Amino acid sequence: QVQLVEFGGGLVQAGGSLVLSCVVFGRTFSSRAMGWFRQAPGKEREFVATISGSGSSTYYADSVKGRFTISRDNAKNTVYLQMGSLKPEDTAVYYCAARTIAYGSTSNDDYNYWGQGTQVTVSS
Repeated sequence: QVQLVEFGGGLVQAGGSLVLSCVVFGRTFSSRAMGWFRQAPGKEREFVATISGSGSSTYYADSVKGRFTISRDNAKNTVYLQMGSLKPEDTAVYYCAARTIAYGSTSNDDYNYWGQGTQVTVSS
């Protein structure tokens, strides 16, 4: 059984920064690619960033490239999303997700385990 718990959401002003953390309970964390997704009210859940099991490969949505950084600490079973230069349109519930293999993906359907989500609100 794999469980994911996100931390770090909150309210921040536009232009500010926030760091999300996701702790994964379960074995073989380093063999799992991880992803961050988000869902704004009335919108579909969308891809934000993904990282390979080793952490050597990352990929970002165009909307966050250059502003967000995904990273992981395999010794702590934790994946992070550093968010900078935040905009009101970044407001959403952010979810972390885990695959059963080490290669990242941008597709919701490729992830087998999901966290409960954490709210990020960016005020203008």
